[in-house]
Amino acid sequence: MSHRLLTVIALLLAGLWGAALGYLNLNGGIGLLDRMEASLADIRSIVVGAKAPPPVVSIVAIDDRTAAAHGYPLDRATLARLINAINALKPKALALDILLVDPGPEEGDAAVTAALGEGPSVIAAAATFAQSRQRVTDLADDPLAAIPEADQLLLPLPRFAGAAAVGVVNVATDQTGTPRFIPLISRAADRLDPAFPLRAASVALGVDPTIERDAIMLGALRIPTDIGQRLPVTFYGRRGSIATSSAADALDGKLAADAVTGRIVVIGSTVTGGGDVFPTPFDPVMPGVEVMSTAITHLVTGDGMVRDHRIRLIDAAMAVGLAIVLVSLTAWRRSAAGYAIIVLALVVWAMLNLAAFAHGYWLSAALPIAAALPPVLIFGAAELWLDRGRARHFAEQSALLQRIEAPGLGEWLARHPNFLAAPVRQNAAVVFIDLSGFTGLSETLGPVKVSEMLSGFFEIVDEEARAHRGAITSFMGDGAMILFGLPEPADDDAARAVACAVSLCERTRQWLDVHAGFAEKKISFKVGAHCGPIVASRLGTGDRQQITAAGDTVNVGSRLMEIAARHGVELALSAEIVGAAGPDSVLLAAGSIEGPLETALRGRASHIDAWLWRSRTL
Repeated sequence: MSHRLLTVIALLLAGLWGAALGYLNLNGGIGLLDRMEASLADIRSIVVGAKAPPPVVSIVAIDDRTAAAHGYPLDRATLARLINAINALKPKALALDILLVDPGPEEGDAAVTAALGEGPSVIAAAATFAQSRQRVTDLADDPLAAIPEADQLLLPLPRFAGAAAVGVVNVATDQTGTPRFIPLISRAADRLDPAFPLRAASVALGVDPTIERDAIMLGALRIPTDIGQRLPVTFYGRRGSIATSSAADALDGKLAADAVTGRIVVIGSTVTGGGDVFPTPFDPVMPGVEVMSTAITHLVTGDGMVRDHRIRLIDAAMAVGLAIVLVSLTAWRRSAAGYAIIVLALVVWAMLNLAAFAHGYWLSAALPIAAALPPVLIFGAAELWLDRGRARHFAEQSALLQRIEAPGLGEWLARHPNFLAAPVRQNAAVVFIDLSGFTGLSETLGPVKVSEMLSGFFEIVDEEARAHRGAITSFMGDGAMILFGLPEPADDDAARAVACAVSLCERTRQWLDVHAGFAEKKISFKVGAHCGPIVASRLGTGDRQQITAAGDTVNVGSRLMEIAARHGVELALSAEIVGAAGPDSVLLAAGSIEGPLETALRGRASHIDAWLWRSRTL
């Protein structure tokens, strides 16, 4: 499979995978992604840091000091005194985050009823569900369709409900118990009830809430909501971030007026061991009353997180886009620079996501990661698998090339792929070797046997060429041409060529002696060596190219084999190559040379001077 086809398939699958995850998230979320998103939301909250809440809500806490002085839970008469003490300071609204579902002493219940009726007030109710997580249908034409249906409602006593508005105190937590959303509407079989924070905000603002598909309207104030009319909750900081006073001070007449007057006051329990606590990114034991107060602040001021249908659409688009971008970058350039660009793209996306979170827009971080990571990993693994196949192929080709070319020429071609793309004129030395009488032998032995025998001869040529750093530019039937001076000319090209020619003579003679039948068939060999200017180039087109050399130097080297055969010697060398290598060189110590002899060459008008080499073992 080609790289381009694999990339197209990877991009298509990445887009489909991101779109599928985006669609599922758009219609209710995915359990694993929700868990990931919760952890990433905590990280972003900590990075953004704590902030001061708007001064619109105050908490009067039934804390440990109150419990020590007045008992816990507070009796109804004491609770009534607390409500009256707060109402005396003219709060904007009073919200009682205490479930009063069972009757108490008549005198106390009557006092609480009267106290609640003294001003705008809200009292808590609770809902229970058959399942902790329900699957709902999100219908575009029904804003209530995505609200889970409660199995049971725990309502305050009717006398209390007649004196105060009722709100449900349920929260939606993740697997760690951290509150993430406040369901603003609870639905039972025959009724709808607003959440405690929504009821408190509605009473304080003096408007009834209006339900839209992705929002709750409080007069002119539009509060965006998530699926199921849920309000995303983000916390201002540790417990106590929202102004908190002790109920003991209120009962003792010591409650500061500026903590109550004109504010929404929430009464709730913070007593140690009371159980109404939740973990948050800033505090492991955030009181439930402060969770409710945080949601009330979001509703009244509109400073809560925006995570509605439009945000989820952006999440889906980002899931598809990030997956396609990262796969494209992975396919584009797999290098240090390419990987740096991928990391940069991720950093830019993370910074944009964090900036949006800091400005109140809760874009998903888990969804794009889940959409992009698997396609990139799978595509990268497929690329590595294909690369290993290509690497094996190239290694085999390189090994084959190294057997044919001079040591280092394959590496040179790898580093300089345009080497000899245009013909180059340079000085070089050339050695030719050819077996004589082999054509007749091939007619007798047949092509298979001849091929087996020639492989031994070619192995000798290959070993000697490699040993003397020459390049075999061609095998010609029962002969070969070896070039010295590629990839670059060297001062000892001629000396290495002469040494190679002498070694070829010695080893080829030994090879012929091993095969006794060669003597009967009068098989022999001849070698010619010359140096001078050549034209090196590549021949061929497409995937099949061959490095070769041409010019008068090559022609003379080939004709010198005929001079050797004419004078009954194994090796004929031109005066040029002997002069360049040195006639007294140690490279010629294995034999003797005579010359120079002026001789004519077939097909050449001018004569040349040649030296004849004889082995001392003959």
